[in-house]
Amino acid sequence: MKKVVKFGGSSLASAEQFQKVGKIIRQEEARRYVVPSAPGKRFPKDTKVTDMLYSCYHLAIQEKKFEAELAQIKARFQEIIDGLELSLSLEEEFKVIRENFSKKVGRDYAASRGEYLNGMIMAEYLGFEFIDAAEVIFFDENGNFDGAKTQSVLSERLAHTERAVIPGFYGMAADGRVKTFSRGGSDVTGSIVAKAVHADMYENWTDVSGFLIADPGVVKNPKAIDVITYRELRELSYMGASVLHEDAIFPVRKEGIPINIRNTNLPEDKGTLIVEATCRKPRFTITGIAGKKDFASITIEKAMMNAEVGFCMRVLDVFAKNNISIEHMPSGIDTMTILVHQDEFEEKEQKVLAGIHRAVEPDLVEMESDLALIAVVGRGMKSTRGTSGRIFSALAHANVNVRMIDQGSSELNIIIGVRNHDFNNAIKAIYDIFVTIQV
Repeated sequence: MKKVVKFGGSSLASAEQFQKVGKIIRQEEARRYVVPSAPGKRFPKDTKVTDMLYSCYHLAIQEKKFEAELAQIKARFQEIIDGLELSLSLEEEFKVIRENFSKKVGRDYAASRGEYLNGMIMAEYLGFEFIDAAEVIFFDENGNFDGAKTQSVLSERLAHTERAVIPGFYGMAADGRVKTFSRGGSDVTGSIVAKAVHADMYENWTDVSGFLIADPGVVKNPKAIDVITYRELRELSYMGASVLHEDAIFPVRKEGIPINIRNTNLPEDKGTLIVEATCRKPRFTITGIAGKKDFASITIEKAMMNAEVGFCMRVLDVFAKNNISIEHMPSGIDTMTILVHQDEFEEKEQKVLAGIHRAVEPDLVEMESDLALIAVVGRGMKSTRGTSGRIFSALAHANVNVRMIDQGSSELNIIIGVRNHDFNNAIKAIYDIFVTIQV
């Protein structure tokens, strides 16, 4: 069995955290390929090493002295090395970094050194081979990730490497410079490595025990999600849930490799398993609740609208010409409603209104602002009768007025529109009816 394990910055912020990580890796022979992030915060007011590197490089490009700042970064790494009682020296590495900062080789290079150096320490600590990500992960001339070249080179390299540490977050651009991923960072690298070695599991270790059913800032101590499908995850992340970025999911999803989100500080917790599909019955009818505030709705009414060929297309064309993206579009026989981001729409509302009148000659156009959208997501909803009824009953008991309902044919999610000021109460009410009461 082969597992790729990725550890976030908080998991590698200090020697003590490194020791926890080392224990986790050594507990299972299958954990053969490790993807580390740069050291994160050791305490709330601490600074991440990546931010320290950015600040240091900023001084360098302004041709100001940066020696003191670089010395502080070096001290952070030395503290980890000393705490682990390693004989590793990073003296030569910091000489090279100092020279390259003076040559102004780029922000991406500067940002990547946290992962690079942490990778060297991790490899030394575990006794694994160190592989510089710039040797095996590539970007094309347009700056996009080159999946084909990376897969070829990386899979060949790892086929002959029993155990390795590959730093996250960066690779090599077509011009030979270091380039970082724009989003998802080390999570993306972990996914790429998992695909290259045909891993049985991609474990993503962080400081939480998986994904939560609802935002802990809204619901007190929400339950964790045991198993979630990629489709459910996409619905929740689209509505603002803080989850893995799509770029980090795509490589393993394509290969059918599950992802397990685990907690470095509570390794006995099973975390959340992300899978393509599952026949496991969910613990609750719903998998998760997520939402976003500050939407506007534009409702267009016209008699016999449904008999007018191309009506919707002409309305949507007005929004497209004004470069406004559409979030949802519930409709009736003689009405259609467009939901858009309020801040995107406000500046252009009169142009859009005029455009709609010219395009379809409506009987009435109504606009409403300060709306929030809440997605209730769950594969279990399809096989459970009365789900919608329970949602609306819970909202009615919480005195929340529902402004909009939109349900897809897949029955995987229900989107509910409420006023901004009802947002928190609505989420709490839905959580309580499906989770608190069921528990």
